[in-house]
Amino acid sequence: MTAMKPEYEGKTIITDVKNELEQIEIELLLDGVHRLYGYDFRNYALPSLKRRIWHHVHAENVPTISALQEKVLHDRSCFERFIYSLSIPVTEMFRDPGLFLTFRQKVIPLLRTYPYIRIWHAGCSTGEEVYSMAILLHEEGLYDKARIYATDMNERSLQQAKEGVYDISKMKQYTKNYLEAGGTRAFSEYYTAKYNSVILQPYLRKNIIFAEHNLATDTSFNEFNVILCRNVMIYFNDELRDHVHGLFNESLSRFGILVLGSKESIHFTGYSDSYEPLDRVEKIYRKIK
Repeated sequence: MTAMKPEYEGKTIITDVKNELEQIEIELLLDGVHRLYGYDFRNYALPSLKRRIWHHVHAENVPTISALQEKVLHDRSCFERFIYSLSIPVTEMFRDPGLFLTFRQKVIPLLRTYPYIRIWHAGCSTGEEVYSMAILLHEEGLYDKARIYATDMNERSLQQAKEGVYDISKMKQYTKNYLEAGGTRAFSEYYTAKYNSVILQPYLRKNIIFAEHNLATDTSFNEFNVILCRNVMIYFNDELRDHVHGLFNESLSRFGILVLGSKESIHFTGYSDSYEPLDRVEKIYRKIK
């Protein structure tokens, strides 16, 4: 076995020290944000969290994570930008059309048997998927007896969701998604174009309640027939993921429906025995106990 040369040994030690320092800085930043603002990112998956933190270090034009911490803790506007950058508001209307088509075919018949329908979109981002559900329920004649609770920890994203105003350039893709999801009308019926934006029809908002909710720290607030949380938990570590599944299990009614993202699963959690698959491909599960 070849002995490590002194220069490589020195580089390894320096790298180890840098990695340890980085870890300490990240832990102090996240602990400070949790203690001062109540937002808990300490159980987010480290690789993606680290990338986003460094991206924000560069965006704020500061030299280190420690410098970012100082700015985040003393500058409210910097904190708000930091939260926005960590919450990854990536979504679109009828995203993954096959999911919405399967929802029409397999879940809607079950919902027709309910006198009242409560749906929770957890991590709703800027609201596109929430309005997609409103449109789907409207077309199926169920919207008047439904209430949709749309929550996110990001105040800026929620504000855009409440307004229902989106970039007109996205409508071509959204129309394509809508048709592939089994849409039965002209998608343009659901919005009014104005300059470079579209405004969704006001009646789509009438049964939606937008509210701040942090999956890492907040508790259950109602009982639901359907919970959708798509591509949110891929950013959580195992501990936080299990915590959130516990929250959902507590919040779902018996035979309630849980809808996850394409890269997520109920398997390998502490609650896998509580569900049966309604559709394995689209990650739709029904609570059985």
